[in-house]
Amino acid sequence: MNIIIKNIAVLAVSILTGLSAVYAQPGFGVAQRINTDWQFQLETEGAAQNATALNEQAWKSVRLPHDWGVKYPLSPNLASATGYLPGGIGWYRKQLSIPAEDQGKKIFLYFEGVYNRSEVFVNGKSVGKRPNGYVSFSYDISPYIEFGKENTIAVRVDHSKSADSRWYTGSGIYRDVWLVKADQVHLDQWGVYAYPEIKGGKGLLNTEITVVNSSSQPSAVTVQQELIDAEGRLVEKKSGQLTIAAADKARLNLKLTASNPKLWNLTQPIQYSLRTTIWQKGKQIDQSEVKTGFRTFTFDPDKGFALNNQWMKVKGVCLHHDAGVLGAEVYPELWRRRLLTLKSLGVNAVRTSHNPQATSLYNLCDELGLLVMNEAFDEWEFPKRKWLQGWNVGTPGFEGAYDFFEEWGERDLADMVQRDRNHLSIFAWSIGNEVDYPNDPYSHPILDGEKKEGGFTQASYGGYKKDAPDAMRLGDIAKRLVAVVKKYDRSRAVTAGLAGVAMSNETAYPGALDIAGYNYTESRYQEDHQRYPKRVIYGSENRHDLPAWLAVRDNAHIFGQFLWTGIDYLGESGRWPSRGFYSGLLDFAGFIKPRGYFRQSLWAEKPMAYLGTYPLAGATGTTDLWSASEAQQQQRKNESPSMDAWPIWNYQDGQQIRVVCYTNSAAARLTLNGQTVGEEKKYDAKTGIIFWDIPYATGRLEVIGLDSNGKELVRHAIQSSQRPASIQATLVGDPSIQAGGLLQLMLQLVDEKGIPVVLSEDEITCEIAGNARLLGMEAGNNADMGDYTDNKQRVHQGKMIVYVQSTGKAGDQISIRLTSPWLKTATVSYSVK
Repeated sequence: MNIIIKNIAVLAVSILTGLSAVYAQPGFGVAQRINTDWQFQLETEGAAQNATALNEQAWKSVRLPHDWGVKYPLSPNLASATGYLPGGIGWYRKQLSIPAEDQGKKIFLYFEGVYNRSEVFVNGKSVGKRPNGYVSFSYDISPYIEFGKENTIAVRVDHSKSADSRWYTGSGIYRDVWLVKADQVHLDQWGVYAYPEIKGGKGLLNTEITVVNSSSQPSAVTVQQELIDAEGRLVEKKSGQLTIAAADKARLNLKLTASNPKLWNLTQPIQYSLRTTIWQKGKQIDQSEVKTGFRTFTFDPDKGFALNNQWMKVKGVCLHHDAGVLGAEVYPELWRRRLLTLKSLGVNAVRTSHNPQATSLYNLCDELGLLVMNEAFDEWEFPKRKWLQGWNVGTPGFEGAYDFFEEWGERDLADMVQRDRNHLSIFAWSIGNEVDYPNDPYSHPILDGEKKEGGFTQASYGGYKKDAPDAMRLGDIAKRLVAVVKKYDRSRAVTAGLAGVAMSNETAYPGALDIAGYNYTESRYQEDHQRYPKRVIYGSENRHDLPAWLAVRDNAHIFGQFLWTGIDYLGESGRWPSRGFYSGLLDFAGFIKPRGYFRQSLWAEKPMAYLGTYPLAGATGTTDLWSASEAQQQQRKNESPSMDAWPIWNYQDGQQIRVVCYTNSAAARLTLNGQTVGEEKKYDAKTGIIFWDIPYATGRLEVIGLDSNGKELVRHAIQSSQRPASIQATLVGDPSIQAGGLLQLMLQLVDEKGIPVVLSEDEITCEIAGNARLLGMEAGNNADMGDYTDNKQRVHQGKMIVYVQSTGKAGDQISIRLTSPWLKTATVSYSVK
């Protein structure tokens, strides 16, 4: 298949299984989430070979998901790469009762993600190890179970190589765990694969069903599949016969037809359902239900990318997997709010940087209508530099995942593809990110500056290093990994993010890919389009500046870009104090930052306008020497307007302030207290920002966005505030929180008139009554290195998000009280659904 020129019809399948449509089950048997009643302790002395060798008094009760790293204080003595948070070795254990009547069934443990180098024990016996911290995996624990008795499950997690990544990874069992019970004959793990063809307006659904026979005798079964539309109507039913040899697997292929199928797209992500049932001698022995939907996509080296034959630009963001104060712990409700916020800014795609993420993320993208580029690795056979004293500062470390790549890399990739290949949102697989960064570690003679066409005119990246690994190996490894992907899914493009494009062009690496991602290399978009006319090119990692976007918008052959990054993330920190990398459209708390609104002005279709301000250097309306000194450190009048201006309108009277407007309107004018203070200005195509320099005066500052005929389209206002007077608490995200679900409370400090107070950093105390627990308080402040483990936290820019988890049952009453000295208290009550 020539994926760069053909239309590909893709059907996505989100494995659900069993009795209810819940997140991330393994696709067979009856699965039960077992996140409660775990115990945890850090291994402090020696290397315990079993949980029984640990201090019995040191066990603490925990609930999964659990990331122990964020439960400890930040320390300047730890690596900046990890966000100054610890790793270590941790142990988990849980008592599991398996009824005697289950004897004869197959019993599995399915882990969605354990970071990292985990080993699982059942009743003291090791059942398996998995070093990769991002892939999902399961173990058949049937031989180790004592039926009718209590069984001890123990998991050792070895993250002693704590600086093994360039960002914060988390430590522990940070995703869900499932207990799965199945018949001796059952669907395989991730055993339903479906993909469509669309011909003449009809949808042909091709399915592949894999059934496992764990018994000692051959087994004959009937496989039945039902395709159901979004309204619950049966579209078609098909069945087939399958005979599986003893202790073996067998596959069956079926075809189901849908006339005039409704296509999944970004505005109407319509999904179908596919129910697969296994029958044996008239008895149902297994069932899986998956969410599906039809779509087509096209890649073309000259036209870019089309979804359902509609040419479009991919407006993407790169996302790491942490959630600020919650670390790597995965809560779907939080990610729903984050993704919806990103989509409101015009984002239509996500790149999972740089590893597979939780299944719930892909489920949400399927549901909400977001494309996903699913990425497997950040390094292959050699480690990258890990900064320990600040980003690009000092002497780096070289811990990493490279040491198990040769043994596990292909299996990890295969498992990622098999687990995720049926998600409608995924439109490409990435086999690596920046593994080709010149001299980190691969090298090539072109780095000496041979003036070769497409190369360097002078020595670059320190020049060619003869003793470094040969860059030609990149092509060999890429071909091997691409073959793994194609073995399990040929319906999507395979890609990678190239950091050293000029060097990689001398190898077989780019040619092994269906589409080539260029990281921060807009300068080569035109040159390489001419040199490699069959190559599909896009920006796989890009800056936030306007020229980087114009290189996409104004070139038909560049199909999109992925900003670094969509949301601020822990780790890859600067020098202390710095919790993480602070270039996101959203902050750690999921609040929109000024650059998020700037991006919305470039990407969103709905009319929008935003006001931000900052003082100009040397322009102060006061004789106060301290204020004058501060003003000298601000932006000067002749500098380009900033995309990072906060919505503040509190300054010294008469002080010269730059007011910037991010808008997609053709023009805008500015008023203060109803009077025009900024003449109408047209949109500035060079900067993407309209601005005025005006003297400060207290009141309401408002911008009016206008169309080309002067008609009003949109308004946005900011207002001078007094000191904080009270706490406003608003429940955000999904209001129908069920038992075990996540409550998200947004706090905003306001003055006596209810005006938001942006310039406030008051400390808030959270107290909870009822069956619930405080998970964390996040204000989004990258420089606040205080204690995040208690129930007190300072707001940032006057705001905060508070995460509370229900731990009881439906009908429980939860009361949350939020206090701060001198401020009016806020109390929120909630009844669990």
